[in-house]
Amino acid sequence: MLSEGALAELQRQLQLQNEQFAERLRHELPALGELAGELQHSGRPAQRREQVRRIREQLHKLAGAAGSFGFGPLGERARVLEQRANRWLDSSKPSAQALGAFARAVRQFAEFAWHDGHAVPDLGPGDLHDEPLPGCRIYLLESDAVAGAGMAQTLDNFGYETLLCRDFPTLQQAVEQQLPDALIVSVSRDDELLPIAALQQRLGTPLPLLAIHADAGFASQLAAVRAGAQGFFSRPLDLAQLENSLERCLNRQQGEPYRVLIVDDDHALAERYGLVLRNSQMQVQTLSEPQRVLELMHTFNPEVLVLDVDMPGCSGPELAQMIRLHDEWLRVTIIYLSAETDINRQMAALLKAGDDFLSKPLGDSELIAAVYSHAQRARSLSTALSRDSLTGLLKHADIKDQLAIEVQRASRASKPTSVVMLDLDHFKQVNDRYGHAAGDSVIRALANLLRQRLRRIDSLGRYGGEEFVAVLPECTAEEARRIFDEIRERFATLTFNASDARSFTVSLSAGISATDGETPPAVLLEQADQALYIAKGDGRNQVRIASVG
Repeated sequence: MLSEGALAELQRQLQLQNEQFAERLRHELPALGELAGELQHSGRPAQRREQVRRIREQLHKLAGAAGSFGFGPLGERARVLEQRANRWLDSSKPSAQALGAFARAVRQFAEFAWHDGHAVPDLGPGDLHDEPLPGCRIYLLESDAVAGAGMAQTLDNFGYETLLCRDFPTLQQAVEQQLPDALIVSVSRDDELLPIAALQQRLGTPLPLLAIHADAGFASQLAAVRAGAQGFFSRPLDLAQLENSLERCLNRQQGEPYRVLIVDDDHALAERYGLVLRNSQMQVQTLSEPQRVLELMHTFNPEVLVLDVDMPGCSGPELAQMIRLHDEWLRVTIIYLSAETDINRQMAALLKAGDDFLSKPLGDSELIAAVYSHAQRARSLSTALSRDSLTGLLKHADIKDQLAIEVQRASRASKPTSVVMLDLDHFKQVNDRYGHAAGDSVIRALANLLRQRLRRIDSLGRYGGEEFVAVLPECTAEEARRIFDEIRERFATLTFNASDARSFTVSLSAGISATDGETPPAVLLEQADQALYIAKGDGRNQVRIASVG
C-alpha cells in the first residue's frame, strides 16, 4: 500500500504530466484543424485519401493518450472520428459531400478542444447526418447463398458493412486480413462451431459473436457458449431481433465508462483503489467522509458503490441501508471492503443491503474483476428496468422525462431542440394479415434503425403500440425533417417475412415540432402529434413540420 507521502508524490507527477500534455495540445490541435481545412479544399481522390490518412494518424494519437492525462471527453471524441476515418480508408469510397462533413466535424472538434479539452461538444446534427456514415463491419458465415444474401442486405439496410462468407476458410482469411467488429455464424451442426471457437482463442481478445443454429436444444446452445457466443438464434430467424442483439453486443464493447463511487475513511487507500479502476477505463469518485455520500449519489449517479465496512461515525452497512431507503438507487450494486475474515460477520454485513464482500488486502486484478462484473450487471439491470422490453427504447414516462430535461437545456443554452413523433402506417393491417409476431418484428426493426441513424445525444422512446418519440437536442425542425425523411426512405426498403413465408414492406409517417426552450414539453408533444395527424391524413409515408401560430 502506498503511504500518504508516496501517494502525494505520485499525484504531483501525474498532474505535471497532465500539464505537459495540455501544452502539447496547444500545438497539435491547430495543426489538426489545418489538415481538416486542406481536406475541405482538396480535389483529387488520391490527395483526399492521403489527407484522411494523416488526419486519422493524429486522431489515433489523441484517442490513445488523452484519457490517460485527464482529457477523457477529448479522447472519446477523437476515437469516434478516428473510427469513421478508418472505415472510409479500409473499405469505402466516400463522396465529396461526406468528406466535407467529416472535415467540418474535425475542424469543430479541434477548435473547441483547443480552447477547452475537458468540454468537447458532441458533433452537431449537420455534421453527423450530411450522409449516412459507414457502419460497423460484420462478417457473416452462411453457406446458403440466397439466405446469406438476404441477411447481408438487411444488415446493410440497418447501416452495417456486411461481408458474406460461404465457408469457414473464407471467413478465417477475411479475419486474418482485417478484424471485423463482430461475427455472425450460421451452422447446422454443433461441430461446425469448433473452428469458430479455435479462431476466437487464437485472436486473444474474442470478437462479439452471434450464433444461428438449426437446433435450439441444450447441446447446441452449450456449443455456442463454448465458442464465445453472446447471442443465440434458431430458425426461422427474426432478423430484427438478431440486429437488436448485435447492437447490444457492440454497445457493450463501445459503451460509456462504468461509474464507481468508493467510500473509505483511509483517504490514501481510497485514492489507490481509484487509480487502479481509472486505469481500467472506469469513471471513479472517492470519498473519505460518509456524510457526503448522499450528495454524490445525486450528482455522480454511480452504478457501483464500494464501501469500507468499518468507518467512524457511520459503518458501511449502515450507509448501505441508508442508500436502500431511496427507490432510485435500488439498482446500484454495493460492494463491502473489510479486513474482516470471520465468515459469519461477512454474511451479517451482506444481509444488510450488500451485494458482495471483498477482503483486504485486495489485489488489483481482484478489485477490477469484482467491480467490472458488478458494474456490467448493474447497467444491464438499469437498462432493463427503464426500457421497453420489445424495442430496448425508453418507456413512455421515461421519454417524457427526457424531453423535459432537454427543453430545460435548450432554454439555458438558447439552442433548438426538435421533437419527432412517428407512427407505422396501416399497422393494424400488418397484425391482422401476418400475425402479431410479424408485427413485433416490424416494431423492433424500426427501433433498431432509429438507433443506427441517430446520435448518441438523441433520445428515443416507444410512446405506445406502434408510436415512437425522438428528442433531438441542438437540431432545428428542418434538420430533423431531412434526417427523418432519410430514415423513412430507408425503412421502406426493409422486407419482412411472415411465418407462412409471405413477404411485405411497411411505411411510416412522422410529425415534427421544435423549440428554443420557450415551449413547454406537453405543447411540443401536442404539436408533433398534430403534424403527424396531418401527415397521415395527407396520404401517409411522409414527414411534416408543425405549423405554429
